[in-house]
Amino acid sequence: MTILRLILGDQLNIRHSWFSEAERGRTDVLYVLMELRSETDYAWHHAQKVLGIFAAMRGFAKALQNAGCRVRYIKIGDADNRQDFISNLLALIETEQITQLERQQADEYRLESQLLAAEARLGIPVFVVDSEHFLADRAAISAQFAQKIPRMEFFYRTLRKQYQILLDAEGQPVGGQWNFDQDNRKRWNGQPAAPAWPQYGTDLSDLWQEIAAAGVKTIGQAQAQVFPWPLTRAQAKHALATFIDNALPHFGAYQDAMSTASPTLFHAGLSFALNLKLLHPLEVINAALAEYQAGRVSLSTVEGFVRQILGWREFVRGVYWARMPNYGQLNELNHQRRLPSWYWDGNTKMNCAKHAIGQSLQLGYAHHIQRLMITGNFALLAGIAPDDVDAWYLGIYVDAFEWVEMPNTRGMSQYADGGLLGSKPYAGSASYINKMSDYCKSCCYQPKLRHGEGACPFNSLYWHFHARHATRLEKNPRLGMTYQTWRKMPEDEKTATLAQAELYLQRLNEL
Repeated sequence: MTILRLILGDQLNIRHSWFSEAERGRTDVLYVLMELRSETDYAWHHAQKVLGIFAAMRGFAKALQNAGCRVRYIKIGDADNRQDFISNLLALIETEQITQLERQQADEYRLESQLLAAEARLGIPVFVVDSEHFLADRAAISAQFAQKIPRMEFFYRTLRKQYQILLDAEGQPVGGQWNFDQDNRKRWNGQPAAPAWPQYGTDLSDLWQEIAAAGVKTIGQAQAQVFPWPLTRAQAKHALATFIDNALPHFGAYQDAMSTASPTLFHAGLSFALNLKLLHPLEVINAALAEYQAGRVSLSTVEGFVRQILGWREFVRGVYWARMPNYGQLNELNHQRRLPSWYWDGNTKMNCAKHAIGQSLQLGYAHHIQRLMITGNFALLAGIAPDDVDAWYLGIYVDAFEWVEMPNTRGMSQYADGGLLGSKPYAGSASYINKMSDYCKSCCYQPKLRHGEGACPFNSLYWHFHARHATRLEKNPRLGMTYQTWRKMPEDEKTATLAQAELYLQRLNEL
């Protein structure tokens, strides 16, 4: 009797009960990891994403072997690699005399559906276990969210109470309020200095050659000779410690800031390691809480950081699993335009988009405000089809897995779910970008102009968006001031602004 335990590329959780000391010595268990074209080709992925996941998988497999586990690793270029999970599993069942398959729940609906549908074909018992990573139970939260999706703020408070985080002796929030978001919206003007992220500089040239030889098509820069992302549990823990020591004290105040001087500012850059499960969310949260308890970071900073992981990360997963597969087809605003070509190469005259996209192609990373209020905001204002926007976000970021990417993109960023996830569209004009960044200073477009020569596209498109969706949005209580401003605007100003937007919409690729 041999049990095959399938490990997916984002299930590199050495703390899982599968890998307890008692389990490591079992001779009847074969751990299997696979590099597959079916996983590299369902979207056009960033080179660092493919390279990083494969490298992390290989490192994890080696760690299991060193711990005494039986491991079968199928590489992307192996002659007997059938390039999809089911075909490889069927072959292994026969050659390795497998009598039972065990696997952890897949985080992506696409893959979970494939694996569930194939169980009958495998001809052996299949047992599915929890990934032992997330803080909210998937079945429970899916059932809850299938009926009604709560606002994230209330969901977050429930988890705060469940895990007893930042509560006083009476079970009330420390500091007398649950959310300190208003304290965390400062513009960064160069001080304090933004710390550099640790650079691991792993040489993955040989692996990159294997990926290229297999015919995998990618976007962005591979940086294979000096790969920057943490790939092992030890490197991930080091990245966490570096963030806690160097950046966390200023994360809260400047988490919404953007700058040409630093693509990362005080952000953690831990989402790649978290989403591969090299780190557990509670250990990240507890590391931040320890700094607050020691008096080294403010309450507003630690609360803002905890909210990202305990609140938002868990919340979007709940939305995803409760509402798929229909969620992936939602297009409430009926946006149909194609994504401008400069999303793929960064060749745009808009300085904010040029920087956000350029660093995304180079680093496979942009922080949440760049994603939401630059690239996502422009796509929303321009009426880009959500399918196009989804595909871009899923491909270009190393931390993008569909369970976390799709609700953030289709829901929060594009409002394609009609308000299931967020109470209003996240639309902004150049005023917001100018307030929170230095992008506008060196741009050929003028952030204060709605129309005319050099008018910033974000301005006219902002008003065009609200005008064309007025029937649907003007009664939204969070947009009352916006529509009041629009109604009070002189008619000739409205006409000129909408005409400018129409001109820009006709030549999106030239902006």
